[in-house]
Amino acid sequence: MILKTLLKDITTEAIIGSIELEITSLCFDSRKASQGSLFVAVRGTAVDGHTFIEKAIALGAVVIVCEELPNTLHKEVTYVQVTNSGKALALLASAYYGKPSQQLKLVGVTGTNGKTTIATLLYELFREAGYKAGLLSTVAVYIDDERHEATHTTPDPLELNAHLAAMVQKGVTHCFMEVSSHGIDQHRCEGLHFMGGIFTNLTHDHLDYHKTFTAYRDVKKRFFDNLPREAFALVNVDDKNGSFMLQNTRATKKTYALKTLADFKARIIESRFDGLLLKINKQEVWTQLIGRFNAYNLLAVYATATLLGLDSLDVLRLISKIKPVTGRFQVAVSSSGVVTIVDYAHTPDALQNVLETINDIRSHKETLTTVIGCGGNRDKSKRPEMADIATTLSDAVIFTSDNPRDEDPKTILREMEAGVQPQNFHRVQTITDRRQAIQSAVKNAEKGDIILVAGKGHETYQEVKGVRSPFDDLKVIQEFLLLYGK
Repeated sequence: MILKTLLKDITTEAIIGSIELEITSLCFDSRKASQGSLFVAVRGTAVDGHTFIEKAIALGAVVIVCEELPNTLHKEVTYVQVTNSGKALALLASAYYGKPSQQLKLVGVTGTNGKTTIATLLYELFREAGYKAGLLSTVAVYIDDERHEATHTTPDPLELNAHLAAMVQKGVTHCFMEVSSHGIDQHRCEGLHFMGGIFTNLTHDHLDYHKTFTAYRDVKKRFFDNLPREAFALVNVDDKNGSFMLQNTRATKKTYALKTLADFKARIIESRFDGLLLKINKQEVWTQLIGRFNAYNLLAVYATATLLGLDSLDVLRLISKIKPVTGRFQVAVSSSGVVTIVDYAHTPDALQNVLETINDIRSHKETLTTVIGCGGNRDKSKRPEMADIATTLSDAVIFTSDNPRDEDPKTILREMEAGVQPQNFHRVQTITDRRQAIQSAVKNAEKGDIILVAGKGHETYQEVKGVRSPFDDLKVIQEFLLLYGK
């Protein structure tokens, strides 16, 4: 593609050199530069791409897009100066791949909790309805029936547009995408054309990155501010931030709720460990998903599907066939009657939702044991809060490692222990090794007892000091249930 064509949607401050060059590839990692490449120097949170401009040129880059021109300019290289190179990268990526988001119906899901479930359920529902669909999620990327590993909740702009282009090529008509606050803040979604946006809720998360809750909230709002007029903006108005998200959007405003007046309403009629009986817009539906938080998720799915043109009764029929998302309140009952639940809950609100759901359903004659940790190199203020919630809402709690990453696991656990109220000390046991923690919970479980293993959900690894080792909570639980004949 000719550089002149690529730059059509880019606001530039200066261009030095020819814009008639043929561009063979785009990159923002200098190591991936090759003959004919366009290299974008992005200022990251840890690394500044401007320091690698010379390396990119040495490997064959013929165009440099940057915020600050280097001191040495090469005659054979074109330099494009922009205000924000991250935003420019996203716009260039969209143009390079032929603006694929304009050739399908793209719906973004943002919020603290529920993004993966809603996006995945929409993907599965539309596939069940006979459409070719795509999914961009924390768990995986699906191009119709073709699965790819996910690298980030919201991929970088090059990967993102490459996936969307592959979807278009395969005839995908609808794509459902998780939109993270990091992705919005780093302009990964710039240049994408969304047909709809969904807001789930906003609670304590990612303050290690955003620093304040207000900054975190405002980043989420930016996604709705940028939706086009022909799109819809669907928000949960039971969350006090839902209406705030709609304030400046040009999109058609739609709301959903369980408690307050809204365009789409639901009520829980019955809640059990094998599912929910819901009334959605005056129609009853039985679903295999569990808990109040999933009632919200299913209502968002119903609303989105109908806004995209599906018949409401068909949507309810399809919802009744949906199975739980891997690692999201995934329930299993062993041969001896021990109930095990694996859930991704890694924020205070998500953990509280899961434990309150369990407590609403259980008889309280059995023991509820929660195995929980907190991730390293993440928001530390969550740790005591999550510990307090776990020990208040469980009969027994085992604190253990999650993904400690570069932190000392024992330091993380001490910070969790600091949140335990004195009256709950007797409920707590600390076992640093996650495998041993799960083993202890299973070994001590009796018929009818409940074990919640929270924090990692769908993840099949544990990250320690930069090394990811295989670790699947569900498989480890099953292994010890078998070992102890439970």
